[in-house]
Amino acid sequence: MSVVPAGVHTAQPVQFPPHANVNVSVGGPPGVAPVPDSYFTESKKGEVNELRNLLRNFATERDPKRKRDIIKKVIAYMTLGIDVSRLFTEMMLAIETRDLVIKKMVYLYLCNYAYSHPELAQMCTNTLQKDCGNDDPMVRGLALRSLCSLNLPQMVEYISEPLRKALSDHHAYVRKTGVMGILKLYHLDKESFEQCGFVDILYDMLRDVDSSVVANAIMVLNEVMSKTENGGMAINRAIMLHLLNRIHEFSEFDLVQVLELVPRYIPANADEGFQIMNLLDPVLRTSSCAAVLATVRAFLSMADQIAGSTEDCTEMKQQVVSRIKAPLITLVASGSSEVQYVLLKQIESLVELCPGSFDDEFRQFYIRYHEPTHVKFLKIEILPLLANLDNAPDIVNELGEMVFDQNTRISRLAVRSMAKIACRGNGGPGCAESIAQRMVELLDSNVEHVQSEAATALTLMLRKHADLKPVASMSLVRTLKYVQEPIGKASIIYLLGECGDLIHEAPYALEKLIDNYDTIKDVAVKHQLLNACLKLFFLRPPEMQRMLGRLLHKATDDVSSQDLHDRALLYYRLLRSGADPKTILAPIVQTNHNLGERVFTEDDDAQLRAELMEEFNTLATIYGKASVNFIRPEFQVVYKKMPAEHPLHEGGDTFGAGHVPVAPQSMPQPVVASREPAVAPVPETSAPDGFVADLLGFGAPSVPPVQASPPTAFSLASGVTMTGDEYQSKWAGISDADAIVSAVSLSSVPATTGEVESKLAGYSVVTMASGELPTEFKFFLYAKEAITGNMFLIQSNIGKAGEALMIITVKVSSEAGSANQQQQVDHLIQEIQKALG
Repeated sequence: MSVVPAGVHTAQPVQFPPHANVNVSVGGPPGVAPVPDSYFTESKKGEVNELRNLLRNFATERDPKRKRDIIKKVIAYMTLGIDVSRLFTEMMLAIETRDLVIKKMVYLYLCNYAYSHPELAQMCTNTLQKDCGNDDPMVRGLALRSLCSLNLPQMVEYISEPLRKALSDHHAYVRKTGVMGILKLYHLDKESFEQCGFVDILYDMLRDVDSSVVANAIMVLNEVMSKTENGGMAINRAIMLHLLNRIHEFSEFDLVQVLELVPRYIPANADEGFQIMNLLDPVLRTSSCAAVLATVRAFLSMADQIAGSTEDCTEMKQQVVSRIKAPLITLVASGSSEVQYVLLKQIESLVELCPGSFDDEFRQFYIRYHEPTHVKFLKIEILPLLANLDNAPDIVNELGEMVFDQNTRISRLAVRSMAKIACRGNGGPGCAESIAQRMVELLDSNVEHVQSEAATALTLMLRKHADLKPVASMSLVRTLKYVQEPIGKASIIYLLGECGDLIHEAPYALEKLIDNYDTIKDVAVKHQLLNACLKLFFLRPPEMQRMLGRLLHKATDDVSSQDLHDRALLYYRLLRSGADPKTILAPIVQTNHNLGERVFTEDDDAQLRAELMEEFNTLATIYGKASVNFIRPEFQVVYKKMPAEHPLHEGGDTFGAGHVPVAPQSMPQPVVASREPAVAPVPETSAPDGFVADLLGFGAPSVPPVQASPPTAFSLASGVTMTGDEYQSKWAGISDADAIVSAVSLSSVPATTGEVESKLAGYSVVTMASGELPTEFKFFLYAKEAITGNMFLIQSNIGKAGEALMIITVKVSSEAGSANQQQQVDHLIQEIQKALG
């Protein structure tokens, strides 16, 4: 009898589900042919110990394929719920390999057991930190992602430094992983996140050359700042200008992150709003539904911001919807059923926002036999909104074909949609009468639910168009005998009360219901019977007097509905009081048919639609309710439009030379100059009084501009030189928060970097380095002010596509700490504008 060594697993094998195909593994009983084993089906006793021995086997180390298969089996057991945490030491030793697949699996193993076995997770800290410095960028990124995914508070001190190094890594994948690691650190320890000052770094990452890094930075900033007063990352004109000029660089997913910032931005004036819309217009040609819908929302937001009046806003939105109509229709026709439904819900909102905009595309909303039911339902609901004088007959005919569809819900919706066309009155003269005639024909059909819906539709139409009584009254008595659905029977009774003066048999048709009152179960039928009998009593008293008396007696004794009992008692007391019949007819019996263009109160959802348009392209549109109704308060994010104020003149040159205003917010970001260039201080006697008064804003008349040389208070020194190391040292020594971001308009996009360098050299702005990227030109420049000795360090880029614009970031290196650096940068920008304008 052998003794089991201590520490060896002797538990029973894992019991797999009955449907599992358990095979005999290699090494089974003699004489049995080996069968290829499966990672998920082996149930040999002591399988974890066997895996441990295999991982320790020296031969396994020499065979990478065999080692990979063993680790795959460990991961397979882990996914099945088997505890393989005892293999932690062996798995840690396996991480020392150049095989990227093995590293991925080991990292997955570490992250899976880190939270449940924190003491084991700390053992891998040094290994992960070491891999964060690996030569392979994929290994660096995977190690950093795993280190941040351990989700242990005690690991915070080990995460911060690798994160900082990753954010300055030369490979975009590592930087992108580092940005997402910042978000994990934020959720792990917010205090450490704030102490490390990662918000400043994230804002700086918005200028990264890789678009995926920029998109990740936007996502992280929006999440970490969701609970601030801004409801997300703070944006200003400099940020929006930079992102929109790089819009063509982003992938479809990343593009949505940028586009969602646009509705939160307030343009400086109408010109800037139109230019933003022009920049976004090419996005409508993409195949991404998310990007197109985000662009639509951006357009609608711009229309709200730049329109001067309600009429202008409505007209502008009409133009926007006309522009986006074709892309949306194309996407609806080419997408999956789920995408179709989402797009149709957005289109439904746009149709209600701008009636008539999609009318000419009504055939695109005809249902097709292969479409799923939820898409068919939505299309039938949209069709009445598209009806006009020209296409109403076609739409009504199409809906008429759906009335006898095998799907009862489609059949009911088709009848309701025809009634909506008649009630809306947008089908032209004779449309309502034609539809009413169709409904009367449907009353004679042998389909129960069609009869019921047709009666309900006639009720709605009669409320809006009283002149339809002769048409609606033709077959009501006959139909009352066959309609079984309570809602249909109640509608027929209502119509008999309304058309009692035209239907001779109306009192006698209702008498049978009064005699069988005790057999009526539905309260709505009883209500309509009481109301109809009272109406007929005032129209034909001799015939209805005894009937009404019997009905009131039964209704006042009815305890099935308190409302019915009270209503019957009210009618009885009014009649018994001997009041003037006119006082009873006016508030109780008569129905107001003079609705004109108004809608029924129960259908008036203008306020809800306005709220939903504020949340266009969100779940609120899909659910048909505001987000506050399905998102808990702690998860709600209220976005703030910014910047609240622009120091720009109305109608001025939006993208001209000058600086970008800073959005009012508390988060640190680069300091941005004002639009109006300040004037360098000069002796008081040398400045015209009018000019000084205008500068101070006192409204005094200003003198005409005089063609003169630049002020002597500012000039750039020539022959200045600087080494690359000096440039980098000075740039790193100045905080990004002290940088000044500006934009200079160009007459055209330059063909080469040399063209820009030669022009700037003529104004004593020296080029340290320059380069041409696939999408932009980059320049590293410097200049020196002759009087104060301040050194200007400049980094700029010019996009090859879009607006001809040069984005400039300036840092001022001053040993004396000049107090008028802002004014000097203003003059520097003027010099660059002269050189390149």
